Amino acid sequence: MAMLPDLQSSLLCDDVRQERTGKFILIGLFDSLGSPQFPFRHPRLFLVTRWCSGEGEFMQHTRILRPDMSSLVAEGRKIPVKLPNAEATATNVELFLNLEFHEAGTHWVEILLDGDLKIRFPLRVGQVKPPPGAPPPDGGF
Repeated sequence: MAMLPDLQSSLLCDDVRQERTGKFILIGLFDSLGSPQFPFRHPRLFLVTRWCSGEGEFMQHTRILRPDMSSLVAEGRKIPVKLPNAEATATNVELFLNLEFHEAGTHWVEILLDGDLKIRFPLRVGQVKPPPGAPPPDGGF
């Protein structure tokens, strides 16, 4: 009989490396993004989840939603979560490339397990001023 696991952590970051020992190195943890103009493309976003205190095989599914909480920015593929015993952990690393954000505002990251929402957390996307000396966004003068 399966025992539902707990979501120990869910983190957004710029990059993930794995040592030979199996340890994960998360680089550039963040909870917000900024751009001088919209829409904009964010080149890479890693989502790292860790499951624990469960037993059995499950499916993780990730969605990133626009501020209306119904339109998708992106949807991950279904990822297996395999926990052979209650002391085991399962770490999943998901990569999203070229995410297109159409507007500023609070976007939402959702993690589902076997179709049930386990966590929803905010990803703030804001409009920022371009750095001094940067060319105009439209390339004009």
